[in-house]
Amino acid sequence: MNLLGLHHITAMAGDPVANVAFYTRVLGLRLIKRTVNFDDPSTYHLYFGDTVGTPGSALTFFYWAGQPRGRIGSDQVTATAWSVPAASLDFWTARLTAHHLPFTTEARFGDQVLRFADPDGLGLEIVATREPDPRQPWSHPDIPIAHGLRGFHSVTLTHAASARTAALLVSTMGARETTRDETTRRARYALAQGVPGTCLDLLTLPDGPRGQPGLGTVHHVAFRVADDEAELAARSEWQTAGLNVSPQMDRNYFHSIYAREPGGILFEIATDTPGFAIDEPLETLGTTLKLPARYEPHRAAIEATLPPLPA
Repeated sequence: MNLLGLHHITAMAGDPVANVAFYTRVLGLRLIKRTVNFDDPSTYHLYFGDTVGTPGSALTFFYWAGQPRGRIGSDQVTATAWSVPAASLDFWTARLTAHHLPFTTEARFGDQVLRFADPDGLGLEIVATREPDPRQPWSHPDIPIAHGLRGFHSVTLTHAASARTAALLVSTMGARETTRDETTRRARYALAQGVPGTCLDLLTLPDGPRGQPGLGTVHHVAFRVADDEAELAARSEWQTAGLNVSPQMDRNYFHSIYAREPGGILFEIATDTPGFAIDEPLETLGTTLKLPARYEPHRAAIEATLPPLPA
């Protein structure tokens, strides 16, 4: 497979208003697309990212008000990590403290990591990395560009046993193991150039609790390919590896295929094209509700059911 790195991560949240306030005002991301769940248009599907929604920067949410929280554990994506320069560690330590967000710190493969959670309990991390990351964050009045979130650094996949997942990553998906910490049972795998945004960690916790879906958990993680041709080739590779792969699906801003990896986590492969500017200018991304064509005749009814979002 010619996978280019991470494309997006989709998680589940409860209150879209609180969710938007946290990710735009506290973390400084841009709301780049407001649309609806294609399978349930009575709820939002919102996308947060950098200035233009660069693949590898988009964290998206489905909303299920009133549903119980999930449990973070094995057979889940347990952490979504953003990249910032190493010199930004003190800034983010102070910012999380000022917003009364509990966090812990750890050293990981030579970088410093801040670990915290969003209002629904979703596991988040900021990796103050020594590796160069030229991606440009969204401009935020309280967060200097030098300290802004660059995009994803990596994701952590946790399993009680990781061997079959590792085999799929290496033998079929073109990843390579770059480093390992036997003490913490964490191994890092890289796609493409192995720079921030192309990495995923496998964390093996044989005695940990099993994860349970719900609010505050990741629904799926998506990997990048350039176009339809690369995606259909990847679909063939997944089928050859014995995975139950979905047909290609049109998600308006990218095309997608889905399959569960051997440990049960839902993987997606998404195309870089056509991108988030296909239905609104870059200058006004995320400011109006965008609907799939089949829902446009019902726009008034859909808008009436959705809560207004913070400016």
